[in-house]
Amino acid sequence: MKYVQTFKSCSAPSVFPNPITQVADMPYALYLSLQGKYFVGYAPDVQFAKNKYGWAGLVNPPHSGVNLHVYVWTVTNFGASPLIAEIWFNAGTPEGAAVSEYMSPANTALCPLPEPRVQILQANNIGGPPPGGDRISVTKVPSEVTIVGAENGAWIFPPGGSFSILLSNAEASTLSGIANLAFGWWEEAIK
Repeated sequence: MKYVQTFKSCSAPSVFPNPITQVADMPYALYLSLQGKYFVGYAPDVQFAKNKYGWAGLVNPPHSGVNLHVYVWTVTNFGASPLIAEIWFNAGTPEGAAVSEYMSPANTALCPLPEPRVQILQANNIGGPPPGGDRISVTKVPSEVTIVGAENGAWIFPPGGSFSILLSNAEASTLSGIANLAFGWWEEAIK
């Protein structure tokens, strides 16, 4: 089957019929999305073998000029055995981590589309936990299950900070693991 690209890039800035104002019953994520400050993305096929780790996270570059607010994260375990997901704040990035190309502003009606300053990085089969940082929680993820964490922007990381998830086999599994990690976040300009 052949696909045809039907989306046309814009040639003029988007104009919304009403000024963007926040009202009491408007979800804050929608308000931020209307402004082009809310982003989504994922790290696909994060893999790890026995005695190894998979890793993915939101990394706020040192000179980004924004604070990173984590809104939501998910871990989908595609492996045959349960895995352990560890949440880390401000841990070092594993050597060889790659930037995910799967990121977008949540509001695709804007023109031009805003570019996120925060990056999603991922690494497969790393030798151990990341250097530095703080491990704040550990969760077991059963096989063929997705877990969701909704932080609603309460987890905030300045330039140079990071929010990451470290994956490993649960119990004594000898099987390899594979998971997708998805993120929703917004970026607040530092004044």
